[in-house]
Amino acid sequence: MNTMSISRRRFAQLLGAGAAVAVVRPRLSFAKPTQSVGTSPTAGGNIVRLSANENPYGPSPKALQAMTDSFSLSCRYPDEHNNMLIEKLAKLNDVSHDQILLGDGSSEILKLCADTFTGKTRGTLVAADPTFEPILQQAGLNGAEVVKVPLTASFAHDLPKMLSAAKRGLIYVCNPNNPTASITPKNELADFIGKTHRETTILVDEAYFHYAETPEYESVIPLIREYPNLIVARTFSKIYGMAGLRCGYCITQKQTLQRMRPHQTWDSVNIMALAAAIASLNDPDQVSNGRRLNRETKEFVSDQIARMGFQQIPSQANFMMIDVQRPVRPLIDSLNKSGVQVGRPFPALPTHMRVTIGKKSEMEAFLSAFRQAVA
Repeated sequence: MNTMSISRRRFAQLLGAGAAVAVVRPRLSFAKPTQSVGTSPTAGGNIVRLSANENPYGPSPKALQAMTDSFSLSCRYPDEHNNMLIEKLAKLNDVSHDQILLGDGSSEILKLCADTFTGKTRGTLVAADPTFEPILQQAGLNGAEVVKVPLTASFAHDLPKMLSAAKRGLIYVCNPNNPTASITPKNELADFIGKTHRETTILVDEAYFHYAETPEYESVIPLIREYPNLIVARTFSKIYGMAGLRCGYCITQKQTLQRMRPHQTWDSVNIMALAAAIASLNDPDQVSNGRRLNRETKEFVSDQIARMGFQQIPSQANFMMIDVQRPVRPLIDSLNKSGVQVGRPFPALPTHMRVTIGKKSEMEAFLSAFRQAVA
């Protein structure tokens, strides 16, 4: 194949061929380079990584094949293929092409929103406490006032208090929320969006959208057509298993997108990530299988934790927040010594431990180490 002459049609054919080939998913592990590969803690020091809310099952087999097939396209800028993914996402979400902006993971989308809508002259950032923190840090770098509003007793966003604290700028709502895995009910969120002044932008981060299964939750993407100050961020890092490839996107109205574009780096999503994302959307089993495996393993861990006498915040994501009934830092350190990495401490919830839902074998290793640590 002549890699100096890759047409849009040829790229689509390439992806189609990749989608037709099944490949074996590689085993995921996080061993040191000098150690043998494995996912269970051993005397050799292999690590069970339950600290970053990653998908332990990895990308779709179709995405893995598309990555391999995209090697020959690496000499090309990704403009056409960027458009191909946008077209697919637009159709999937029932929006127009000019309402979608791709990013280097949803992290870039959050940074763009902070850069566009917060600062000394642009306004404040209002967010929950605790929540996903990088956007708070970026707003602070921009010179914005950052207002943290504690979650409610049910670990939902306290939307009335967040609204009263807003001064133009941006309100950030992570739903389901990281690190608590809790949701803010759909009716409360829709009412809040309708009450927010149009000069204040609302960013709803739906990174864990695919894992939420309660009827009290739904995406707010359909509300975008009515509210120009609403932005929804999504990512391929979670249920699509592409955290290392960095591909995310946001949906909003055209005029809002135009305000964000000048702050973005050109061609920030690489061609391999684009190929994998397109192939992932062509795999009808990736989301349903990922949701089922996550649910089954989460139920297993929840049952074991309850039998030990510990409670957790009801989880609608691929991680859980366990109340360990004591300062969490010593337990995190103890687990780490046993070869199990869990989330860092969160000052707003000093007795809670965030644990990613890995494969069942990984969670069995976690439970074994956890029993020893709390004994």
